[in-house]
Amino acid sequence: MAEESARPVLATHSGKFHCDDVFAYAVLRLALGLRAAEEDHVLVRTRKPEAIQAADIVWDVGTVYDAAAKRFDHHQRGAPERPDGTPFSSAGLVWQEYGVAAVAAMLPEEARGFAEGIAAELDGSLILRIDEVDNGVSASGPVRDDNLGLAALAGDFNPTWDSPEAEGPDAGNAAFVAASAFAEGILRRRVEGMRARRAAEAIVLAAHRAGADPQILVLDRGMPWKSAVFAHELPVLFCVSPASNGNWMLDTMPPEPGSFAQRMPLPADWAGLQGEELAARCGVADAVFVHLRRFVGAARTREGAVEMARRALATP
Repeated sequence: MAEESARPVLATHSGKFHCDDVFAYAVLRLALGLRAAEEDHVLVRTRKPEAIQAADIVWDVGTVYDAAAKRFDHHQRGAPERPDGTPFSSAGLVWQEYGVAAVAAMLPEEARGFAEGIAAELDGSLILRIDEVDNGVSASGPVRDDNLGLAALAGDFNPTWDSPEAEGPDAGNAAFVAASAFAEGILRRRVEGMRARRAAEAIVLAAHRAGADPQILVLDRGMPWKSAVFAHELPVLFCVSPASNGNWMLDTMPPEPGSFAQRMPLPADWAGLQGEELAARCGVADAVFVHLRRFVGAARTREGAVEMARRALATP
């Protein structure tokens, strides 16, 4: 093993790389606070047993899974599986050990309390999918990746057979590093989205508790709100929030995730009306429009949008 004072040596297999070894490297760098290979650590892509044995952390090669020894291969007999029977890839194995730390490294300090929950959610979605595609099997049966799938996109970083980068002792190393940067970008964006969703959920719950009517949610900023309503089974029918053009939007609530229906659509006699015609019909002076499909409307002011919601609730 490398001396503690020396740069840590991280090793994976040489040759063609795949989504799992690429993502595992991104996760390790994030969790361990590492920057670039040769700057603060050594990246070795090899199949030589002596080089693998000498490394500090090894993944996707070496025929050993031992988290305590920092060995994360999944090709040997008796390789570990998830509780549902899906085989782990090296990304999945590394994530079990380093996922929470990697997520925490991507979060601002005030949001690091979300790290464990985000890591678990990513494990059940993104990381699980990498495991499935890398092994070609899931708990439900055979798996294939498509040309726009994550595994295919990561694999596209491999140099072509006739590229100069495909030859020599460092073949594919630069492409592997580029692919890992791609993987890190995906992780960062996914984590940021999950952080923002959790932050929005806290605001939505507070706004709902403070609201005058539990069926009308009023937010001071535009943000994702429907997932919080579903998750906490709130009785919300309408949400009022500001739009970037200065209006205040009146959104309806779908009955279930992904549905284009509404728990309560806006009144039928408001459908497709705008401006003065809508104002006269709904009785709200600054009403702007109601969509023909009755799932969204707007007013020029917060008070106007809230009044539209109240009148919609009172409409038979």
